[in-house]
Amino acid sequence: MPIPAEIQAFYTEPTQMTSLPAGSPLGMPTTIEDHFAIASGVLLHRFWAGAYGETLTPAREAQTQRRSSADILAGIYALDEAPLTHPRPAAKRFVAVCRHFTVLTTALLRARGVPARARCGFANYFGEGHIDHWVVEYWDGVRWKLGDAQLDAVQRKAIKANFDPLDVPRDKFLVAADAWAACRAGDADPETFGIMDLRGLWFLAGNVVRDLAALNNSEMLPWDVWGLMPQPGDEIAQYTLERLDEAARLTADPDSCFAAMRTLYQDPAFRVPDQVMNAQTGQLERV
Repeated sequence: MPIPAEIQAFYTEPTQMTSLPAGSPLGMPTTIEDHFAIASGVLLHRFWAGAYGETLTPAREAQTQRRSSADILAGIYALDEAPLTHPRPAAKRFVAVCRHFTVLTTALLRARGVPARARCGFANYFGEGHIDHWVVEYWDGVRWKLGDAQLDAVQRKAIKANFDPLDVPRDKFLVAADAWAACRAGDADPETFGIMDLRGLWFLAGNVVRDLAALNNSEMLPWDVWGLMPQPGDEIAQYTLERLDEAARLTADPDSCFAAMRTLYQDPAFRVPDQVMNAQTGQLERV
């Protein structure tokens, strides 16, 4: 069944984070696979740099603070002016995290008229537990599929991937709403969700808010904090739990709940404000 025209238009229109500058030398990707391959050819994941023989300087690590596709592209072209379809050696790739792979690929797909949106959640294919991660959710003409733009041949071999990265099974990547619901129901342990030593229900709560924002075309950095997001280790008040339950319910099936999800996002508890706290830098930053 086709998605409604309103939803198709919403997830095809470039926005603040997914607009590409006019005249960008993108090359001519044709297939969905080509679009996903671009990101893994021009970006280098911060935590995977060693697998590609790179040791990152603080200046290169700071590249992960860029938010918009336009700013990411500016950084990519500053290192190499070739079209994006030309893969770069690791030393000339722009340093990123999963969110940048996702946002850039979402922007490229939208530029070709393919409905696409960023999803924030947790992957269980990087090791023990459910790791904080972002993927692309794109419409293939029949259904929404999850695609992981970060998983090139190097990473697929390292994690022994036994699935198609352009159609990630939904039991291998849980959108934040599904992870939240499983933990709230007692079917999963919140302490197995997060990254490094940052784990627990408070972390899940942050990703529920970030996923709601991404579904409303505000794809923020994974460490941006705003609204009712709890602080590390916080005990979450009952009222806040109920608000997060509502957000999770609506984002678990965003097409069926599209109007209600858009309305909820207007609430200042969830909507991205003009300034957010960057938890890595400890600074308020304009977005």
